Amino acid sequence: MTFSAVDSLDGLSVPSAPRTRDGRFRNPVKMHQMGFLKTLGIMLRFAFDKPKDTVPTLPIPVHAITQQQLMDAPDRSLFRLGHSTVLLKLNGQFWLTDPVFSERASPVQWAGPQRFHQPPISIEELPPITGVILSHDHYDHLDHAAVLKLAKKTQHFITPLGVGDRLIAWGVPASKVQQLSWWQSTFVAGLKLVATPAQHFSGRGLGDRNKTLWASFVIEDRDVRVFFSGDSGYFDGFKEIGRRHGPFDLTMVETGAYDPQWPDVHMQPEESLQAHIDLQGKVLLPIHNGTFDLSLHAWHDPFDRITQLAAERRLPIATPEIGRALDIRLPVAEEKWWEPLAQQEAAMVAARA
Repeated sequence: MTFSAVDSLDGLSVPSAPRTRDGRFRNPVKMHQMGFLKTLGIMLRFAFDKPKDTVPTLPIPVHAITQQQLMDAPDRSLFRLGHSTVLLKLNGQFWLTDPVFSERASPVQWAGPQRFHQPPISIEELPPITGVILSHDHYDHLDHAAVLKLAKKTQHFITPLGVGDRLIAWGVPASKVQQLSWWQSTFVAGLKLVATPAQHFSGRGLGDRNKTLWASFVIEDRDVRVFFSGDSGYFDGFKEIGRRHGPFDLTMVETGAYDPQWPDVHMQPEESLQAHIDLQGKVLLPIHNGTFDLSLHAWHDPFDRITQLAAERRLPIATPEIGRALDIRLPVAEEKWWEPLAQQEAAMVAARA
């Protein structure tokens, strides 16, 4: 195993993301191997035996947003646009995480996971974007069509190593792209951005697995700190990130698309909450849910479980409806907007039985 360039932290040299000898990135801990038969079994169940409640049958509430509303919003506001796409207003400027606006999170738009709801605002209606923060290159986080549209109105793209090379190959000007390894940081428009470790994998095709890096991000706006998990299984790195960069006013932690069959790359809700605690987070915003069907659990299961767990621990949690504004420093209490939908769906199933 070799390491890419090192960064300096508190006067110490910190090794960044590890690679294998063939140049592919790897996680510091050994991952479970599914094997061909288990992988085939999961694929067959996805294709022919998925539970019916993985997709909502009733419309998810979405608050439409106008450009003027965004311009008038107070600084340090946040808007969930769906899945892991979050719009932040920091230092008077706008930032997007993992922008996915296409109808499907897929290499093609005639097949693959389809949106439960439309984005609350289109790319065309968005104000100028200072920066796009990309965690990795999977289709539900890196949307080719969205990137090409955003390139015209975005000043900076901050990515893990290799992901920026994809953007440049797609036509994004190289001058707009910054690529970071784990623990490396950059300052952009008054914000400090740090690429931090995550436990996941990458790739968009059959032969490019782990040729690009995956990462989480620390976002610092003077006295306000936000954590963006990207995708990750639970690992000790959350404690280290919390030790070095916490506490966080808000942690945006993936809570969705989990299953016991792939424990290394996505967290169960119990693990998402523990990651938030490890990070020394004040308020948890669960993301990576409510937009795409990417697992075998009910579409509302992530919300049900994470809010119950947070209530048991008496930990603040924010679950705003898609498009509703959230104050990063003083998030509103949880809104269980999904419960009426889930109850109506259950009643409809019972009536048909």
